[in-house]
Amino acid sequence: MSGTTDNLSSLAAAVLQPGFVGTTRPPDWLRRWLGEGLGGVVLFARNVVDAEQVTALTDAMRAERPDVLVAIDEEAGDVTRLESRLGSSRPGNLALGAVDDPELTEAVARDLGAELAAAGIALNYAPDADVNANPDNPVIGVRSFGAEPGLVARHTAAWVRGLQSAGVAACAKHFPGHGDTSVDSHLDVPRIAVSRARLDACELPPFRAAIDAGVQAVMTGHLLVPAIDEEWPATLSRRVLTDLLREELGFQGVVVTDAMEMRAVADRYGFAGATVRALVAGADAICVGGEHADEVDALRLRDAIVDAVLAGVLPEERLVEAAKRVGLLAAWSGAARAQRAEWSPAGPDGSALGLAAARRAIRVTDGTAGPAVLPLTGPAHVLEFEPPRNIAIGAETPWGVGAPLAALLPGTTTVRLAAGDLAAEHAPPAGALAGAAGRPLVLVVRDLHRHPWMAAAVRRILADRPDAVVVELGVPSIVTGRVHLATYGATRAAGRAVAEVLTGGS
Repeated sequence: MSGTTDNLSSLAAAVLQPGFVGTTRPPDWLRRWLGEGLGGVVLFARNVVDAEQVTALTDAMRAERPDVLVAIDEEAGDVTRLESRLGSSRPGNLALGAVDDPELTEAVARDLGAELAAAGIALNYAPDADVNANPDNPVIGVRSFGAEPGLVARHTAAWVRGLQSAGVAACAKHFPGHGDTSVDSHLDVPRIAVSRARLDACELPPFRAAIDAGVQAVMTGHLLVPAIDEEWPATLSRRVLTDLLREELGFQGVVVTDAMEMRAVADRYGFAGATVRALVAGADAICVGGEHADEVDALRLRDAIVDAVLAGVLPEERLVEAAKRVGLLAAWSGAARAQRAEWSPAGPDGSALGLAAARRAIRVTDGTAGPAVLPLTGPAHVLEFEPPRNIAIGAETPWGVGAPLAALLPGTTTVRLAAGDLAAEHAPPAGALAGAAGRPLVLVVRDLHRHPWMAAAVRRILADRPDAVVVELGVPSIVTGRVHLATYGATRAAGRAVAEVLTGGS
């Protein structure tokens, strides 16, 4: 044992990426930790007000440690932290995959990267490189570029190139692939019960493409993949992180864990225990997500790492290696931000590029026999069906068609319904359709195929109002109604673009 306890504490802090609460200044404990060697910090929606405020916040952190890795989980689609108060002004992955123009994907990612770099962000936990092979997936869905491995691979590579050309490190996730599951790893351990041959053909190609594109980081998934390791989830598996990712695929960058308080690992191995095991397996940076955001939790992890080294559970050289990789990524980030080409982000009021991309993604299925339903020519009544929230997306991000449609058709009314709002046999409550009398009716759904209550309610309404337009903001596995619009995401850009299609305007 060559390291002193103080040295080990510094090394342990170097591999942590904790979150914190606050928007105006880093808390005192975080400032102190940065001075003592904390390697990274992750921002969440709770830390974001606007671009200027984020820039001031990151400047304050760099005043304590110039090379700190400031990270964020900004997918620029339904999962947005920078624009969580408004909804993303850029389309997400599924919309970009629907357009299938890698140059557009690269341009959108570059535009995002310019905004992140200007705000002082060094590492972005994106893109999502999962192949959404299971349409019933409760946590990936529109976050994926699609269900075909080749498509996902070429757009993953394009996204990585675009983001990193603006000076921000990309992080392909969730290795070795979270697409073919019906379980959310925030809640339990998904089991990817496929053969190794299937992994090579479906799940792994996007990660190979990301590595070939020079991705700086890869995020692990809390997934049990028996074809590789029958015992340990991927985040805690040496066979997955070292044998497969490092040795077989040749990845030399930083391996970042998904949030370590997620129940898939924390419930079984403990918050600190899972952290130590991840480092043993080959992870380099420990993401501490939104639920643990104070010094007590950071201390628990730092002390557990030090104790594991002193006990011989975690080899000191493995911790040194992890800290070195984090330092190399910080150096890459600093150089990349200094040398990046000067792209100007579009700003918080909406990206022209993002809106143009969202318009290109919309698919209209029109089976109308008789008078045309579109464009709508007068105020409409909108029913928006709200599914249970996706934990990764968060509850605070606004979505919908009613508000942007009302901006184009003043007098448009909107009612939002959840499963508990429906009466017997999935009938809408009395009054929900009162505003539809004599007006165009628009039914807005998200992942209709995944929610039987929603599908039943839509069927009932269409039986009485076959002229109703159905707008799908999720994965369009079910196309129903005479006129159906698919946006491939519930972003602000998608809402505005579909409102334009409904009214024939722009």
